[in-house]
Amino acid sequence: MKPRALMFTLFGEYIQHYGNEVWIGSLIQMMSHFGISESSIRGAALRMVQQEFFEVRKIGNNSYYSLTPKGKRTMMDGFTRVYSLRNYKWDGRWRVLTYSVPEEKRELRSQIRKELSLMGFGLISHGTWASPNPIEPQVMEWIKDYHLEPYVILFTADSIVSHSNEQIIERGWDFAYIAKEYDKFIETYERKYEEFQKQAWNNELTDRECFIERTKLVHEYRSFFFIDPGFPHDLLPDDWSGTRARELFFNVHQLLAIPAIRYFETLFEPAPDRESVFNRDRAINPFMEII
Repeated sequence: MKPRALMFTLFGEYIQHYGNEVWIGSLIQMMSHFGISESSIRGAALRMVQQEFFEVRKIGNNSYYSLTPKGKRTMMDGFTRVYSLRNYKWDGRWRVLTYSVPEEKRELRSQIRKELSLMGFGLISHGTWASPNPIEPQVMEWIKDYHLEPYVILFTADSIVSHSNEQIIERGWDFAYIAKEYDKFIETYERKYEEFQKQAWNNELTDRECFIERTKLVHEYRSFFFIDPGFPHDLLPDDWSGTRARELFFNVHQLLAIPAIRYFETLFEPAPDRESVFNRDRAINPFMEII
């Protein structure tokens, strides 16, 4: 696991429900369970501050990290995609975004492409991205946060005259590849789910193991956020593997949830100068209502 990605997973899965601030010592203890060294963790935290995803404050000799508004938006984009069941019909409208970035701003252009993919857009032509999802507010917030107004244009269209909806989908997304990745996840976690059930029944599943396995589960399932656009159900292929993968994700997650949170609470140390509001129930079951 890469330190930055794991940090977002830990904030989304645990820390946001416990005041959204964590002592660096607690973060080091958590991340050490996944083979990441203290120096790598401190370096990644510093870069997150420099990139304005984290803010840090000192209390004595201790550093406490929390998400900035930019960091919280990035974390919540992934959190919402992971824990919200999108079960709505398509409204028949395409959200189309075009951009033109000067050559001397190549890094910005690369970042725009990455963020559009993360939001579920597909590249349908050079510099033209599309999505069937109703994400205008999210996109406009992103444009504002990154000061992209001079470079991008977002509009909606009821139809794309030159191509059918099926052709647009084929140009922008590779659902055969996404289905294969879901099938791999299903094969792995069907076996693990059976093992976890047996261990739990025999009282052989420790809180520490549950914390590690729940974090790995979420981290792995979160990777679909990078490839699955989260389409309305009526635009998905028949017998969509993503549906079975989500059911399995829910079952494994909830089997591990309570012991994982118990163990997290032994590692977590809140700032002593703030009265943190903890939402343990939401940390145990973060699954949202159908949207």
